[in-house]
Amino acid sequence: MTGGDGAAARPPPVPLSVVTGFLGAGKTTLLNGLLKAEPQAGFDPSRTAVIINEFGDVGLDHLMVEHVDEGIVLLSTGCLCCTVRGDLVAALERLLRNLDNGRAAFSRVVVETTGLADPAPVLHVLMTHPYLALRFRLDGIVAVVDAVGGADTLDAHAEAVKQVAMADRLVLTKTDLVTDAAALAALTARLKALNPAAPVLDAAGGEAVAPRLIDCGLYDPQAKTPDVSRWLAIEAYREHGTHPGERHGHGERHHGHDAAAGGHGHHRHDAAITSFALTADDAIPAGAFATFMDLVRSLHGPGLLRVKGIVKLAEHPDRPVVVHAVQHLMHPPAVLAGWRDGDHRTRMVFIVRDVDERAVAALFHAIAGGTTVDAPDRTAIADNPLVPFGGIDR
Repeated sequence: MTGGDGAAARPPPVPLSVVTGFLGAGKTTLLNGLLKAEPQAGFDPSRTAVIINEFGDVGLDHLMVEHVDEGIVLLSTGCLCCTVRGDLVAALERLLRNLDNGRAAFSRVVVETTGLADPAPVLHVLMTHPYLALRFRLDGIVAVVDAVGGADTLDAHAEAVKQVAMADRLVLTKTDLVTDAAALAALTARLKALNPAAPVLDAAGGEAVAPRLIDCGLYDPQAKTPDVSRWLAIEAYREHGTHPGERHGHGERHHGHDAAAGGHGHHRHDAAITSFALTADDAIPAGAFATFMDLVRSLHGPGLLRVKGIVKLAEHPDRPVVVHAVQHLMHPPAVLAGWRDGDHRTRMVFIVRDVDERAVAALFHAIAGGTTVDAPDRTAIADNPLVPFGGIDR
């Protein structure tokens, strides 16, 4: 079989969703509801594999569980669950072996993290493991927030704020137990301020259903093509109080503590979170863009919660490149066959913690071909042997 035949025979990547949220937020309740529901568009509980961190008294509904093998359980719906005790890679590989050998049949995977877990390591696995990156694609991150104690949790734990900031969807639970309407409105505004692009879904109001929780990644299963505009959601940063940057009007910035102010500007963890979008009209040389990403990741790696973008490269401006990074790790870039809409600009979204967006914007402005007094231009940055990683010719 030729390499081309092998590529053609390779099965499509399995969509993988990550469900995260702090202790007691209601992740398991949400997951139970999804697995008990009737099949809906794009989501069939009987063909969904679920990976959970631990299986104990507070786990999936025990009435739904039948033990099949050590570490593997089969729900009465037919849904596979693999209990992870430290090794996500081994769990995903085991699921794939079972799928390829016909011992399991699933078309989607959901990973439920523990309350204290950082979702970044899960994304790192999908980005860096050579085999798993081929067999899985990130469908999205769903963060669950408790409406009753969510504000206190965000105040007390930076991890909870990070979970919210990284999510593609936010699920607000226990809203039916909240008696203070003003407090609920403030929490909702705070969530939107931390993550303006993520829809906030009311679980008690019946909004947290599968069709609104899945298919929130780059790939559009209906059109069977990447939907970059939906994935980037740059317009959300304008709608929620962002304002133009200072360089050509090509930046929109959003601070987690500003829009949620209303007397809550003291949130110490929120103040560290910033999200902003950068755009460039002209094509960027591939070497210059690579240097930009290397510099940003080397200087600010731990603070880069998520970086998403579509890039117009000078070498092939008609075939844009999709980039996705989490902290210092970057998913292999994907080259699209062409632009999907009339917007052919480079567009990038940064969700960061304790990172000066002005420094990132200035660097981006330079590699995009702009010039600023007393600041290096693209040549000085990209073709400089003193720059980390040595410039474009090294």
